[in-house]
Amino acid sequence: MKYVKFDESRPMDLVLLGRVAIDFNPVDYFHPLSESTTFKKYVGGSPANIAVGVTRHGKKVGFIGKVSDDQFGDYVTEFFNKEGIDTSHITRCTNGEKLGLTFTEILSPDESSILMYRNCIADLQLSVDDVDEEYIKNAKAILISGTALAQSPSREAALKAVMLAKKNGTVVVFDIDYREYNWKNSDEISIYYACVAKEADIILGSREEFDLTEKLIQPGRDDKTTAQSWQNENAKIVVIKHGRKGSTAYTNDGNSYSIKPFPVTALKSFGGGDGYASGFLYGIFEGWDMIECLEFGSAEAAMMVRSHSCSEELPNPDEVKKFIKETKDQYGEMIARV
Repeated sequence: MKYVKFDESRPMDLVLLGRVAIDFNPVDYFHPLSESTTFKKYVGGSPANIAVGVTRHGKKVGFIGKVSDDQFGDYVTEFFNKEGIDTSHITRCTNGEKLGLTFTEILSPDESSILMYRNCIADLQLSVDDVDEEYIKNAKAILISGTALAQSPSREAALKAVMLAKKNGTVVVFDIDYREYNWKNSDEISIYYACVAKEADIILGSREEFDLTEKLIQPGRDDKTTAQSWQNENAKIVVIKHGRKGSTAYTNDGNSYSIKPFPVTALKSFGGGDGYASGFLYGIFEGWDMIECLEFGSAEAAMMVRSHSCSEELPNPDEVKKFIKETKDQYGEMIARV
């Protein structure tokens, strides 16, 4: 059953709005960051990674964002262009703002942390003038990353994009994508997350992220109540993730579909969520059954936590299908439906 209806006449499948950053992941990992001396540079930022992932699944993707007017700005736009992502609506900062730099600490497969430099940051300089109605009108769906709501003028740009999407029948995907940096307090988080969640057709988030979203509305909801509440607004699909316990998609016909993670030998504890979103949304665009979308997203998440990067090693569909088959051959039906 197709829960979301896309306008198939539109030339672009997905436009993403939000953060582009640069990740520096240690090559000499399994040591404290203070002891790491060698790093590999990647394009990073959750919406940027999802853009790469969906593009590698053969979908036409565009991006609305702001980057620094320097060599790092060149690096990310050239990487996007090489991947086939439309960069016509990525603009340069004019007041010296810089791309966010992320230095990751990989202490063990289970313990990682992030040291983020986000002062005078480029992505949050996105303004309402950078959001073009025709661009959104030409996309089947738009994905709003929650980080874009952390500060003005980016938050107004994101809200404008949502309003234009609703006006033009463009499907709204909200990836809550909570990162503590740049937010002032939890009330502010709840206000702006809820504004977008109320308009979204698809919402993706962890239990903790939904708790932040609902703080000023009704704290302490369980998953079923959370899903029903947002479906009473506009949501057709609400996906709630519980890490190693798996994830559940609640659909607006009253059904729910749950899946457990694929077993994998992890290298790091971050990057899985971006792979999950890429795989899940690919299934949605293809019109698959919900459990197939969850399986594909869960498999891609597992593939990303075993990889060194969050962008360059994102797989294509054949690679994900091969991983699913090999894992099932080895472990049996490990993707239990609960």
